[in-house]
Amino acid sequence: MVAALRYLGGACRGARGALRGGFPRACGPAWRRPWSLCRGDRSASTSSFDVVIVGGGIVGLASARALILRHPALSIGVVEKEKDLAVHQTGHNSGVIHSGIYYKPESLKAKLCVQGAALMYEYCNQKGISYKQCGKLIVAVEQEEIPRLQALYERGLQNGVQGLRLIQQEDIKKKEPYCRGLMAVDCPYTGIVDYRQVALSFAQDFQQAGGSILTNFEVNDIEMAKESPSRSKDGMKYPIVIKNTKGEEVRSQYVVTCAGLYSDRISELSGCNPDPRIVPFRGDYLLLKPEKCYLVKGNIYPVPDSRFPFLGVHFTPRMDGSIWLGPNAILAFKREGYRPFDFNARDVMDIIINSGLFKLVFQNFSYGVSEMYKACFLGETVKHLQKFIPEITIGDILRGPAGVRAQALDRDGNLVEDFVFDGGVGDIGSRILHVRNAPSPAATSSLAISEMIADEVQQRFEL
Repeated sequence: MVAALRYLGGACRGARGALRGGFPRACGPAWRRPWSLCRGDRSASTSSFDVVIVGGGIVGLASARALILRHPALSIGVVEKEKDLAVHQTGHNSGVIHSGIYYKPESLKAKLCVQGAALMYEYCNQKGISYKQCGKLIVAVEQEEIPRLQALYERGLQNGVQGLRLIQQEDIKKKEPYCRGLMAVDCPYTGIVDYRQVALSFAQDFQQAGGSILTNFEVNDIEMAKESPSRSKDGMKYPIVIKNTKGEEVRSQYVVTCAGLYSDRISELSGCNPDPRIVPFRGDYLLLKPEKCYLVKGNIYPVPDSRFPFLGVHFTPRMDGSIWLGPNAILAFKREGYRPFDFNARDVMDIIINSGLFKLVFQNFSYGVSEMYKACFLGETVKHLQKFIPEITIGDILRGPAGVRAQALDRDGNLVEDFVFDGGVGDIGSRILHVRNAPSPAATSSLAISEMIADEVQQRFEL
């Protein structure tokens, strides 16, 4: 399993920092609010665990669940900085269960997405979580897009995606009566689900198996203990001290971090490699007015252009019956910057000084300008949408929600596309596994990722 992971290595440097932010959101009425799930019988200041997972998003919760089901005798805890669980990337994504067609064959993304989609459908069936396998069309609207579409179809076959077929205009109309296109890839295995509901179900499984979740625990230091806790009978059994901004601490033998937008900073807190750096990209969605939702039945995507880093604006049905249009991809000036004018000085300085952003901007200048222009002028976005569904007008759309993607970027300005895991060196580095990059389709892949993490934790820490 070690060979399957990409390790960055690097000497531990003892760097320290602090995490900031907060965007709590209530969960749906069908689920208990997370704090009713997450209050254990131990306070943070006295808790000790065999393993601590930092981060209460879908990947962290899936990993905690996988670990405790595999090792029920271990004490395992999750710490999360917000008062609720799964409120950032998990709670702000499009909700698509991806099929795995886009990703480079043999990559972790491709393997884990195909496996993860199957596991996600199985889990939802077992737990009675609602989903819709509504399918997806990837539609070529220009003649020059057809070779790329055919290559994408071949890639999907290599990845083992179920049910793929190339269809022509008449079959496009049968699937999406209001969509025009020359040719499309039909991906019937694509679906939609509420990933926050799934994540809260993972949390419930974890706690019912004996795990503990501590919310409102914003990590700002991870270090090796210098001495045993007072009145401790365990001596140095729990040598890692994880402190929060309120001065509370938990101790553990081993740590797994799944910190999403803060994965680089959490790694740096533990004295390990800060690279790749996280650069936040905000994705703004538009909403189709309710009376126009009949225009879209399933997911409709453009043919991706390999010259540019993102998939482009698409049509996404939601579990509540709404239709999201988007997202764009705009540089955010705050790691949790869900609004256009959200700003955090530290986050901006990290982008300017520590990342390869300027190289990325130079390589994709025209794309970036186009995204900014479309974000400012809805008419330009509507023109793009009309290539697929001509009936849509600017009067049919509203501005909708936004999400922030934690995009890992190397110092050469390259987007780190695949999943990245690493550890460190020395006493503390050998006891930590960092999930450094888990971009889309991480939610789809979360159950498959969690099994890989559980395998690696078992082997690395000799559990």
